[in-house]
Amino acid sequence: MRTYIGGQEAVSVNEFIELALGTPLDLWLGVEGESEEERAARLDAARDILAEFPDLPDDVSRVAAQVIEANAPELFNIAPLVRRPAGRRPSHKGGKGAAA
Repeated sequence: MRTYIGGQEAVSVNEFIELALGTPLDLWLGVEGESEEERAARLDAARDILAEFPDLPDDVSRVAAQVIEANAPELFNIAPLVRRPAGRRPSHKGGKGAAA
């Protein structure tokens, strides 16, 4: 199954997230080993985006909830519980078998 967001195909989970957010994922999560200067610049850019699009956190939460709802069984490995009726189990205590 192919997934398209805004006419562009998302070929990986990270690409799906980036297309849904409209921004690179690293902008919000940072990258390992970034300097304090890089971190400050990244956070400034994130603040600018949030100032321009104040509904972005709500939109992201809504998209995440929709994805979780649509994929809950796969995400959480949910399997229905089946109760077996209680019954007697056959006894396997040798003794009365047919002789060969």
